Amino acid sequence: MSTRNIVLIVLTVIVVLFLTGINTIPTQDQKVQAAWSQVENDYQRRMDLIPNLVETVKGAANFEKSTLTDVIEARANATKVTLSADQLSNPEAVKQFEQAQGTLSSTLSRLMMVSERYPELKANASFLALQSQLEGTENRITVSRRDFIGAVQEYNTTVTTFPGRLWAMIYGAKPKQNFTATEGADKAPVVKF
Repeated sequence: MSTRNIVLIVLTVIVVLFLTGINTIPTQDQKVQAAWSQVENDYQRRMDLIPNLVETVKGAANFEKSTLTDVIEARANATKVTLSADQLSNPEAVKQFEQAQGTLSSTLSRLMMVSERYPELKANASFLALQSQLEGTENRITVSRRDFIGAVQEYNTTVTTFPGRLWAMIYGAKPKQNFTATEGADKAPVVKF
């Protein structure tokens, strides 16, 4: 084989590697950011529903103040912790966000469980409608998080395997932090009267 043929083969291999991955990382990064925006959108929907749910519960039942206070405080704390798409590579920021959202999810679960004790609340049409919307929102959050997890997994696989790893060095791309279950998420909330 001549030197010219060897050079042509090497150049062809380099060009093929160059062209096959040039847009992969930016495309997948945009997909991760879009998936994260949907997660934030669903969390915002939940935040918007909570005050209406709390007011309906207050008006319909002689309810335990501590449960309502816990929900209100958890919502306030969850709104304080934000996570932008740029922070997805920071494990500590993701962990803080997950903890705040996990606490809110837990207090909402307690609210729903405690509401079972009050027949007049269960019969209230406004409460039932809000409860249904909140349950639907929680399902949307689950789906959005699943989609985000898939987008991050695809992106992380690309930036940590060949030839994407080469592109990651060129772009300065780093693996992004994914969701993990919050501590205690494997246990149902306990409600005591």
